[in-house]
Amino acid sequence: MAKTDKENKGVQKHFWKDFKAELKKVIWPTPKQIVNNTATVIGIVLITVVIVFILDVAFDALNKYGINKLRTIVDNTNTTTTETENTVDENSIDTNIVDENSIENAPAEENVSNNEESAE
Repeated sequence: MAKTDKENKGVQKHFWKDFKAELKKVIWPTPKQIVNNTATVIGIVLITVVIVFILDVAFDALNKYGINKLRTIVDNTNTTTTETENTVDENSIDTNIVDENSIENAPAEENVSNNEESAE
């Protein structure tokens, strides 16, 4: 069940022995290979930076001259539509005011006629 201390020490010695053996199998790069690989990585990173910069400038220009102009066109059409709706709404409000006045006057006339009948 539980391993004894001797068994744990044996496992640890075996681990470090295997670890050392694996490190001996590793093929370490020469200084020339390290310089070449480092230069390759730096070159790829610089190429990627240039591509991202070009795309950033292109999308920014698209945004300034394309999308924002479309947005202003849409806003202009929305304001024109809103002005038309406001004009229609004002006309309907005027009609409603007339209707309310006629409704308010109607009960007043009835009250007057009711008062005249009760006076007789």
